[in-house]
Amino acid sequence: MATAYSREDRLNRLRLIRSENIGPVTFHQLLVRFGTAAAALTAIPELAKQGGRGKPLKLASLATATAEVERVAALGAKLLFHGESDYPAALAACDDAPPVLCVKGDIPLLRRPCIALVGARNASLNAQKMADQMAKTLAEAGVCVVSGLARGIDGAAHRGGLAGGATAAVIAGGIDTVYPPEHENLQADIATRGVLIAEMPPGTQPQARHFPRRNRVIAGLSAATVVIEAAEGSGSLISAQFAADYGREVMAVPGSPLDPRAKGSNKLLKQGATLVEDAADVLAALPALGAGLAEPPGAGFRPPPPIDPAESELACARPRIVEMLSPSPVAVDELLRQCQFSPAVVQTVLLELELAGRLERHPGGQVALLMGR
Repeated sequence: MATAYSREDRLNRLRLIRSENIGPVTFHQLLVRFGTAAAALTAIPELAKQGGRGKPLKLASLATATAEVERVAALGAKLLFHGESDYPAALAACDDAPPVLCVKGDIPLLRRPCIALVGARNASLNAQKMADQMAKTLAEAGVCVVSGLARGIDGAAHRGGLAGGATAAVIAGGIDTVYPPEHENLQADIATRGVLIAEMPPGTQPQARHFPRRNRVIAGLSAATVVIEAAEGSGSLISAQFAADYGREVMAVPGSPLDPRAKGSNKLLKQGATLVEDAADVLAALPALGAGLAEPPGAGFRPPPPIDPAESELACARPRIVEMLSPSPVAVDELLRQCQFSPAVVQTVLLELELAGRLERHPGGQVALLMGR
């Protein structure tokens, strides 16, 4: 159920996600545990201390949050908070959904069923032509075509989506940054005739670590992710893996085994991805597209607040859980199976470690210990 947040709550939510060592998963866990962003902000210093942090955690100030809100408004954009009516329902269903999105353009397009088209930056002309035509046909069929505004397939998909009337571009930097530079006009067109989406605050220049985060948003928005030409190790395969982790459809266009740009997409087909050659194949593989995929079951659901573990339990669990962790990612579910502690105890200790800067979360519900912290 959608919520109307007060101005104070919106500012506190923004402060929370912009604070040090707090990512989307931690943000949602803090809200589940403490009920409000204000209460979470108050509790964070002690949680970080219990996780082994020596120096104070840097919490975003009210002035910083207020300045971001004002900057977004000045840019003609809007902040969508997780749980609000305009926040995309498919993305809200993901455990690591961004707590806030900055969007500019035709926001109602995000209520349509979405399909992601992604692929190689150095794509062949034939592949770019296919992406353009597929995107145009999908958009004309009532789909919002999602991609990442990169060179190659992404750009072709957006151009086709614009021609068909519906595209969404998820960018790695702030809503006011342009990357790559040659897509300046395309980005401006999308912000006017489509919808532009950024997770990072305005003014953020895209860095390497931002692109996997962008890819998860692309996959999370979409009922299916279609890969058109992708070399092994391509970022497009990261998007496909996120889609699989979210229980969404993964599709791929077959390519020549002699072309290294097709090795990744062909590998997806070997692993069970649906083979598609045009927009009709995509739509045929998703017969329920118009009947609920825009709002998956469980969208926006959060479990009830857990019972706070006793300090005696936590004191016993902390050294044992740290001992079980390593720099190699391990699934939280596996950690729960192997240890003798309750889920509430394990989640609390992991939360403390992350706030202390000693734990890193990885895709697929995995965590790893940061050594030397």
